[in-house]
Amino acid sequence: MSAGALPERGVRRLREPDVLRGFALFGILLVNAELMAGPYPLTGGGPGAPLADRVVAWLLTALVAGKFSFLFSFLFGYGFALQRRSARQAGVPFAPRHLRRVLGLFGIGLVHAVLLYPGDILTTYAVLALVLYGLRGLSPRAALRLAAGLLAGLAALLLAYGLLTVALTDPATAPTPAPAGGPPGPAAAFATALLYAPHKLAGFLAGLAAAKWSLAERRGRDRQWQRRVVVRWLPVGLAGGAFSACCTAGPLDGRWFLAGRAVSVLTGPALAAAYACGLLLLLDAVGPAAGRVLAAAGRLSLTHYLTQSLVLAWVFTGPGLARYGRVGSAALLLGCLALYAAQLAVSARLAPHVRYGPAEWLLRALTRARRPGRPAPGPDRPEAAPRPAP
Repeated sequence: MSAGALPERGVRRLREPDVLRGFALFGILLVNAELMAGPYPLTGGGPGAPLADRVVAWLLTALVAGKFSFLFSFLFGYGFALQRRSARQAGVPFAPRHLRRVLGLFGIGLVHAVLLYPGDILTTYAVLALVLYGLRGLSPRAALRLAAGLLAGLAALLLAYGLLTVALTDPATAPTPAPAGGPPGPAAAFATALLYAPHKLAGFLAGLAAAKWSLAERRGRDRQWQRRVVVRWLPVGLAGGAFSACCTAGPLDGRWFLAGRAVSVLTGPALAAAYACGLLLLLDAVGPAAGRVLAAAGRLSLTHYLTQSLVLAWVFTGPGLARYGRVGSAALLLGCLALYAAQLAVSARLAPHVRYGPAEWLLRALTRARRPGRPAPGPDRPEAAPRPAP
């Protein structure tokens, strides 16, 4: 999940992407927890669910689902451009380095999907990263136009099918129970990943365009510009999120689900942009300490993502506590808050002492084909001559 650039030693690492990545971890945790916790993900908890669970599920759909995943995709695309820039500054070919990173990410994701969570996103990111490499030469405006086209096309597909469902299906009197044996299996996870791949690629392209414009360097501390983004896009994102929640978690019936998803695809990026700028404004008001904590978590985002899946798998699947279908959305929210707070605390404690988490260390070693921290051999860094035998 770590999308950050891998700067050469001595190159300053941008703070804003790390801060946003640390913040987005919480949204990813909330959605994945709902998907792993029971057969009614983000739909209000099923028949007879308490009011508190229905309210929490509605709010998660309106404010979280689809927004933080787009933000993470954006940061991945931004990180891709920074990695390319880092390779150029180091004087090394980018293509082999990128291919090793993609293979490493796919391998980690495959192990994650098999052992912990079939809804893994790392394998999808790895495949789409190859597509992004092929599109790396696009101008920022062309990348944004393609991103907008991908979002519009996916939304049109969902909306068309959703409206047909509304027109041709009898009103649902109650949600149809999903199988209660455990979280969605690999087939369902693969189908969902394939359907929403354009959404993630659009985020990649938006991040690529932003990096080519040096958005973090130019606008990362531009508070007036950030306020304009919040004022312009927050109402759009909230309206779309509210409509999506009405279609998913009520009061509209289940026939409206895909129509709600279509609106979420179109308006989710607006809410993600408002969140990002609003967070930076908030951190500027409360002081640098909170930003340092989030940035520390962002630098360990891949390790934290895998750790979240490990905890959730232990709580909800058979080898662990087997609480699948037995935890409501309200209790799940409290548990996620506790886990995220623990991750922030661990990150802050480790930040002065380590540069990478275990997963980041492994991915960086695979990407650079050497142990992190060890200089690469070259004309200006010759390998040490062997010592003469005594």
